[in-house]
Amino acid sequence: MELWIIATLLASTFQTLRFTLQKILSSDALSATGATFARFCYALPFLTIGLAVYFGMNAIALPALSAGLLVYAGVGGLTQIFATLCVLSMFKYRNFAVGITFKKTEVILVALVGFVLLGEGISALGFGAILLGLIALLLLSKQPLSGQGDGRRWINRASALGLASGLLFAVSGVCYRAASLELPYEQPFLRAAVSLFVVIAFQTCVMGLWMGLREPSQLRAVWHARKTALWVGVTSLLGSLGWFTAFTLQTAAYVKGLGQIELLFSLCISILFFQERVSRREVFGILFLGLSVLGVIFAA
Repeated sequence: MELWIIATLLASTFQTLRFTLQKILSSDALSATGATFARFCYALPFLTIGLAVYFGMNAIALPALSAGLLVYAGVGGLTQIFATLCVLSMFKYRNFAVGITFKKTEVILVALVGFVLLGEGISALGFGAILLGLIALLLLSKQPLSGQGDGRRWINRASALGLASGLLFAVSGVCYRAASLELPYEQPFLRAAVSLFVVIAFQTCVMGLWMGLREPSQLRAVWHARKTALWVGVTSLLGSLGWFTAFTLQTAAYVKGLGQIELLFSLCISILFFQERVSRREVFGILFLGLSVLGVIFAA
């Protein structure tokens, strides 16, 4: 099995665990913004220490951070933050499920953004597999696909926020790939770790400054919730290392396409641990998603 596939599967697994922990934090000790900030600030020390030890033990010189790397990392970090804010804003609306449905267009948008920014195309089989995955995600969505003659159900502020978040997440994924490719190292994992460090350091500073000005109480809450938030940082770091490694090795569109398997992991948790029933529509969605994953693997 190719390394980018393994990295993507591991990233999807750790991301599922991280979302579970963040849900616990945001519903208990922290606001949604605080739970997001915990992801960055508790991951940064582990990554810093790990890189320092690795560079020291292997006598590797610190890399020169090119302008391209800083620009791609900064744009990727900001678009990821804004995308997250769009998703959080959707919670204010009753038709949140519609917004989430539009957010899932990320799997198609990342292919378009990758072509525009990096000139990276995908094969017809790959595009078909990703499109099949999008259909599967729509089937697995809690929002029914059938309309009821009311266009406002789909054309509203929630759907606009969902589409914006999908586009922003697509831009961040492609920028992260571009940032890792700016580094001179041959080892994909090292390139991923260094570019991830630049991104997380930037995001921690930006969100820390924002919260210091707007939500200072949440900075204290993040510290008080450290027993759980620490694990958010660990799972976030491991998941991000997986994503960045995969982005270093493979086109972002294929990585995101395979990453849709995360929904299967979440569904398994829902069935096995929460004893929730699966509808016929969800069974078809799982089948299509499985075919999409196989198609992406064969097309890449």
